[in-house]
Amino acid sequence: MKKSIFLSISLFLTITVFGQEKEYVQGLFRGTHVISGQSAETQRAGDLDFYIGHRFGAFNSGFYEWFGLDNASMRTEFAYGITDWLAVGIGRTTNSKEYDSFLKARILRQSNVMPLSLTYNGGFYVSGVAPDPNVPLLFQHRLSFSNQLIVAKKFNDRFSMQVMPTHVHINLVETPTDPNDLFSLGIAGKVQVTKNLALTGEYYFTPDAFLLTGNTRPLSIGFDINTGNHVFQLHLTNAGGMQEKAIVGNTTGSWANGDIMIGFNMVRTFKLKSTRY
Repeated sequence: MKKSIFLSISLFLTITVFGQEKEYVQGLFRGTHVISGQSAETQRAGDLDFYIGHRFGAFNSGFYEWFGLDNASMRTEFAYGITDWLAVGIGRTTNSKEYDSFLKARILRQSNVMPLSLTYNGGFYVSGVAPDPNVPLLFQHRLSFSNQLIVAKKFNDRFSMQVMPTHVHINLVETPTDPNDLFSLGIAGKVQVTKNLALTGEYYFTPDAFLLTGNTRPLSIGFDINTGNHVFQLHLTNAGGMQEKAIVGNTTGSWANGDIMIGFNMVRTFKLKSTRY
C-alpha cells in the first residue's frame, strides 16, 4: 500500500514538472541597446532593426562650440534576427570612420524555470581612417575584435539588471606600454517609471592595468521613451563610442571635468517576415 502511494506521488510530480509549460520573461530591456552598449535582448526572427546613435560634443567645449552642439558623431547600424536566439549586424561610426559587424547569440533565456538570461555578443572592427603617409600602416593594424557575455535578470516588472564581462583586442595601440588586450566589467540597469518611460544606467569598470593611455571609465545615464512606432533613448554620457571596442578602448572624457555629452538613440523595426508569437 505504502509502495503504491509512493509510486503515485512520484508519477504525479514527474508529470507536473515535465508538463509545466515554459513561460519566457518579456521586456528585460526596452531594446537591444541599453545606452552605448548592447543589452541581452536580440531581434526576433525576421525583424530588421535600423539603429541611429548620436553623440554631441562635450559641455565643456564652451560657448564657441555651443557647449558641444556644434560637434557630433553618429553611428548607424542594421541588425537582423535570423532566429529568435541569433542575430547579426553591421554598423559604421562617423568620427572614427570605423566599420563593424557583430553576432549576438542568446544562450539562455529567463523563464519560470530559468532564473536569468545569458547572451554572447561578438564584434569585429575595421578602422577606415586615412593613413598617415609618414607612418606605415598594414591592413591588420586596422583590425580589432571583442567578446562579451551578457548576464541579465528581470527582478520584477520595474527593475532589470545585467553584467557584461568584456574582452577587447586591438591590433595596433598608441604606445608600446599600452596593452593589446583589454578586460572590463560592465553593469547596466533599467527602472521602469511608467508604461512608456524607463530610467537606465550603464558603467564599465576597467582595471588600471587595462586602461589605455588617456582613457577613463565610461558612465552613462538616460531615459528610454516608447513612442509606439520606435524606441527613443535620451542620455548623458562621457563615452563618445557606441560599440564595445570604442566604449572600453576609446573613452577619454571625465564627468568631473565636464566632458559630458548629450546623446540619443533611435531604433525602428521592420518586420520582413510574418511570425506567430
